[in-house]
Amino acid sequence: MMVNGARATATRRYLPTSPFKPPPEGPPVERYALDDLVTHDKYGLGRVILVEGDTAVVVDFAPRRVRIMAPFAKMIKL
Repeated sequence: MMVNGARATATRRYLPTSPFKPPPEGPPVERYALDDLVTHDKYGLGRVILVEGDTAVVVDFAPRRVRIMAPFAKMIKL
């Protein structure tokens, strides 16, 4: 399907009667707590200062603070 000249990416629904295997589940989302030390590929070493459930965290990478959305692909807990 084309939308404004670009492909629309939509996840397909798995039907229980399908002869094909269901799509594999993604890896679990890393959970962070306040004051966790993390490293990010772009911003470097930082400390978690706010946790917004499973959706986002705010990290202090002195001198800047960055809000990072899940799934936290470029961030690793130390």
